[in-house]
Amino acid sequence: MKTLVFAIFCLISTNILAQNPKLKITKIAPNLYKYTSYNVYKGNITDANAVYLVTKKGVVVIDAPWDSTQFQPFLDSIKVKHNQKVVLAIATHSHEDRAGGLGFFKAKGIETYATAKTNKILLATKKPTAQFTFNGDTTFNIGGVNIHTYFAGEGHTKDNITIWFEQGKLLYGGCLVKSIDSKDLGYIGEANIKQWAQSIKNVQKKFPDAKILIPGHGEGNKPNALNHTLELLSNTKVKP
Repeated sequence: MKTLVFAIFCLISTNILAQNPKLKITKIAPNLYKYTSYNVYKGNITDANAVYLVTKKGVVVIDAPWDSTQFQPFLDSIKVKHNQKVVLAIATHSHEDRAGGLGFFKAKGIETYATAKTNKILLATKKPTAQFTFNGDTTFNIGGVNIHTYFAGEGHTKDNITIWFEQGKLLYGGCLVKSIDSKDLGYIGEANIKQWAQSIKNVQKKFPDAKILIPGHGEGNKPNALNHTLELLSNTKVKP
């Protein structure tokens, strides 16, 4: 009987592990990496994309793993892979899949940043805030590399920003941009549906030469995800 119970336990454990990938890191441009973590949303294992940049002064992380159990393994992976420490972390909006690591990163001595809007939301919801704030359109220079933040307007949330890496022509759209394989807009509980389309058009105008686009969730990494997001928005009814 004990053998049968143990066998069933092993089978269930193996099945859970097979359905719960933890962390995937992919190089997408020189010194630029996309990393994907996973969590449960509406009963399904769901991915969350983010990026990090390796510089001679350390690593800059945009957003955090969605799964809090992966915070330390993520830092460990960077140390092993690049022999570098994370020196700065930026959250692109207040949701858990973006700002959930601020408290952990700050405790590790990493400088944490978010917009004043994001910090205000985090404070109101009694969640860990960033150590430093900036306005939506700011340029960080780390190790001689520029990182541009851009607030195109409200959309997925009132505080969502995008990140532009000039050297790779890479645009990190975060959750403002839906992937080309998205069937809907996902969570819209805090969205501004009326303004979202204009915000996407602002991004298109601001970064017309983007070669790579990383959405907040899903696959693709292609700039036409912007047009796909507009299509999804055009098919979404707006409450009067």
